[in-house]
Amino acid sequence: MAPLLRKAIRLIDGASETAGFLSAWSLFLIGFFITYEVVMRHVFTAPTIWVDEVSRILQVWVVYLAASYVLKHREMVTIEVLLSDPTTLRRRLAETFALAMLFIFAGVAMYYGFQLWLKETLAGHTTDTYLAPPKWLTHAPVWVGSLLLILQGLVELYRVWTEDIPADDILEGAH
Repeated sequence: MAPLLRKAIRLIDGASETAGFLSAWSLFLIGFFITYEVVMRHVFTAPTIWVDEVSRILQVWVVYLAASYVLKHREMVTIEVLLSDPTTLRRRLAETFALAMLFIFAGVAMYYGFQLWLKETLAGHTTDTYLAPPKWLTHAPVWVGSLLLILQGLVELYRVWTEDIPADDILEGAH
């Protein structure tokens, strides 16, 4: 494998790992924020104005950022009854088809997500809430996460056809 390609794959894999790490900690923060809200509301009778909206924004980021991490670790829904051997042509064609569908979906989401994000950012729109954060906070994860998913999909497509399967995936029977 060429050194430049190897670096690109490591960079994309690293970005997916970072996205997964950030998603996991965001879920922890969301749980902490909601617990804080419950205590403030029911114990101190002093509800907050920010917990609901901040939690929702973080949830949107979690969904789109975690997708590339899940793909990298081959944890997407798969049915391996007929295609359990990752080295067969049938399995490679099936995975290529699945990744092609992913590219179509993520490409459309990235394109239109970017258009919406750009429009909202340039217009300076905010949400219609008391907190009023900028709308780009909820629109950015759509195209950022979709772009990262496409990049990780390209890496996985390369792995499908070059047998560059991570050792832990072979041991677990995934891929």
